[in-house]
Amino acid sequence: MKSDRVFGLVAVLVALAYIASALQIQTSFLSDPVGSKTFPILIASAAIICGVVMIFKPDVEPDWPELNVLASLVFSVIILVGYAYALKPIGFLVPTAIVASILSYQISPKPKFAVLAGCGLSVGLFIVFKYALGLSLVAFPKALMG
Repeated sequence: MKSDRVFGLVAVLVALAYIASALQIQTSFLSDPVGSKTFPILIASAAIICGVVMIFKPDVEPDWPELNVLASLVFSVIILVGYAYALKPIGFLVPTAIVASILSYQISPKPKFAVLAGCGLSVGLFIVFKYALGLSLVAFPKALMG
């Protein structure tokens, strides 16, 4: 119950800050009635209602995962952020193979299968994204290709 109340309070505070920010928007005389000021206020009002409901009528306290599961999730997020930064300088295939292998290993800790899954996902996703969807992906760094 405590976690719902805390989240509800955070939602209300963020929505109030959103309203304060929306009230600072300068609008012209001829603007749309549900325009750049009214729409954000309506969205924030809905968020306030949801937050208040969570504060006064919380659900049963959830079973939070153990610390090692949370650490695994944090590690996964760090890996994925690094992946996003590695795509442009290194290309698509190598970072995707590495990250997919690491994440596959977290799901099922069998190194050989994790590496095979990572390499297969890397090549398969490259083919789908590059040729089926027409995205302009670079397979390897331009230094290797040039």
